[in-house]
Amino acid sequence: MSLQPLTAVNCGSLVQPGFSLLDLEGDVYLFGQKGWPKRSCPTGIFGVRIKKGELKLRAISFSNNSSYLPPLRCPAIAHFEAQDGKPECYLIHGGRTPNNELSSSLYMLSVDSRGCNRKVTLRCEEKELVGDVPSARYGHTLSVINSRGKTACVLFGGRSYMPPTERTTQNWNSVVDCPPQVYLIDLEFGCCTAHTLPELTDGQSFHVALARQDCVYFLGGHILSSDCRPSRLIRLHVELLLGSPVLTCTILHEGLTITSAIASPIGYHEYIIFGGYQSETQKRMECTYVGLDDVGVHMESREPPQWTSEISHSRTWFGGSLGKGTALVAIPSEGNPTPPEAYHFYQVSFQKEQDGEATAQGGSQESTDFEDSAPLEDSEELYFGREPHELEYSSDVEGDTYNEEDEEDESQTGYWIKCCLSCQVDPNIWEPYYSTELTRPAMIFCSRGEGGHWVHAQCMELPESLLLQLSQDNSKYFCLDHGGLPKQEMTPPKQMLPVKRVPMKMTHRKAPVSLKMTPAKKTFLRRLFD
Repeated sequence: MSLQPLTAVNCGSLVQPGFSLLDLEGDVYLFGQKGWPKRSCPTGIFGVRIKKGELKLRAISFSNNSSYLPPLRCPAIAHFEAQDGKPECYLIHGGRTPNNELSSSLYMLSVDSRGCNRKVTLRCEEKELVGDVPSARYGHTLSVINSRGKTACVLFGGRSYMPPTERTTQNWNSVVDCPPQVYLIDLEFGCCTAHTLPELTDGQSFHVALARQDCVYFLGGHILSSDCRPSRLIRLHVELLLGSPVLTCTILHEGLTITSAIASPIGYHEYIIFGGYQSETQKRMECTYVGLDDVGVHMESREPPQWTSEISHSRTWFGGSLGKGTALVAIPSEGNPTPPEAYHFYQVSFQKEQDGEATAQGGSQESTDFEDSAPLEDSEELYFGREPHELEYSSDVEGDTYNEEDEEDESQTGYWIKCCLSCQVDPNIWEPYYSTELTRPAMIFCSRGEGGHWVHAQCMELPESLLLQLSQDNSKYFCLDHGGLPKQEMTPPKQMLPVKRVPMKMTHRKAPVSLKMTPAKKTFLRRLFD
């Protein structure tokens, strides 16, 4: 395990406790911040990029047919893998708005399109729920299960405001644990059913939920009514029968005393659990390996990274999983005078236990036990040090050297770098393979897949004569299906025309009043003032 400090570049104010990190189609997105940066990013979702010790955020836009998604803190997040023609997406339920209102909506966030310069457009769809709809809450978990060829979501735990009949001026913002009910949500029709199990007697929140097939494991959590963090592990088995589902709950006492932990996937149903708190005033500095298989759950202690003195002595910390065995950790900045950045950021990397299939995303929630901020109004906005158009990733090197991640250079040339998964071409150490390749490997637009994609010419195994034929008129290389496309498929460099500023003219401007002075008037005024 390793720990690397990060420098936030003009984005430190957006990473706040309660945020979520979404690993969607190989890219990581930041969702849910405390402010409301309408001018910098109307959607409130940012692409996360970590390179050379710098943390950068890039504003992400939504498609025109997307639903409005408010910036939510401490929502329930579940990763839904692509299956049956449905794209890979994230399910988002509940959470706190910047005005400290609670949400009860369910959203589906997916990738709508990918353009040049790695510009990603997301699509958000609000799912209508019917039946036993879960109440508005935060700090709960949402897990995706598969049983008997069917797919459903399991929602459990969380906190909500006191019932309206019990709220007074003194306890208006007081929260209570939600009833210990398990909700099953049918993603196809949006039907919700609530199930009360005798083993679950207390509500809990800010726990970790790990799902595998038809089982969900709830680890840790905090019970607000008794103010305790029981060391227990709950196993929930769900059978989606044709009539009504059957739920079986088993309480195991080999769990962990932990809340607001981070579950970072390192393999196929393998996770590293770290971070969070083991008491109200003490952080949990240990790391635990958790593996799920057909037998059950296995937990082992792992050597934690060498925490810095700032992390060891800090009272609070928070973070999220970046996927692929890495995580992001933030701690408040302290010092006199007050540092310009509110938080210090670190990237934690874990050694992968074994190579497996695609990793599944574990659900964990960030606690607000140590962060009760005042409500923000809709008009409050956060501003970057740069303008919105300057949020694009900047080039890290100078010169004409081709760099795969040099997106500022890519935006100027319109050159696509996305290729197929089996590509072995490394543009950084690339050597010309065809005489037609001058300074960059040739790219071919292939019609395979949804909407087509760009691949390297070497991966297509086409002869050089065909590349010469397809590269006439200074156009891009195209595969056989796109060789006859008109010139609108060409990608010339972008040319930004200067904005012509026309000075404003007054259409009804009155001329200055001029007085005609006669010799008699001049003599009168002279006598008057003398």
